[in-house]
Amino acid sequence: MKKFNLFNEIIITDKPTLLQEINKAKVFGIDINGEIKYEPFTQNDILIYRGQPKIIEEFSKVLGKNYQVVEDGDRILIKAFSNWQELIAVNTPQASYDDTTADGVAEFSSKDLEDIGWHATEFDVDYRTLVELVEEKCDGTIICIEQEEPYQFSGLGFLSDNEQAKEVMFEFCKNIAKDKIENDPDFKVDELNDDEEDAAKFFGVI
Repeated sequence: MKKFNLFNEIIITDKPTLLQEINKAKVFGIDINGEIKYEPFTQNDILIYRGQPKIIEEFSKVLGKNYQVVEDGDRILIKAFSNWQELIAVNTPQASYDDTTADGVAEFSSKDLEDIGWHATEFDVDYRTLVELVEEKCDGTIICIEQEEPYQFSGLGFLSDNEQAKEVMFEFCKNIAKDKIENDPDFKVDELNDDEEDAAKFFGVI
């Protein structure tokens, strides 16, 4: 997965198109590629703006006080990191997972991925491990604010292909479950509790 760090990124959109949308007086979104998007938003719509702006004298303020907006001919350059808290609420419904709190990732939005995560915990595989796995192995985007000094990170993950992530996660967890049952005395087949047995069956290792 690739990171889209709002601290560093400048989003570029087309001024005539933006003015046209504002004149429609309807809610719309601007995604990380500067494209105009409409409700209902999908998992592929990672937004840096959602709203219904009005034309005002200072165009730099058109998206609101938390945006830095610069006109460059027919281009509009947007910095959005100051509006991060609102963007969490805007993007969470479409996100694959939420990594914006101190508690870390608690679940996956996809039922298939969440089933894997839920059963994996029986074999001591936590959500952080699975998130790091998909961020390394799978296609997608992490929209975040990240800075080094002092270190700060807050992000939302958007997987491009849930089936790809499902295969990667399932195989990883299956191998761990298989290894524990074969080699860990705490996971002997005839001593598994009901939840552990369900998880082992889920991963096809018993």
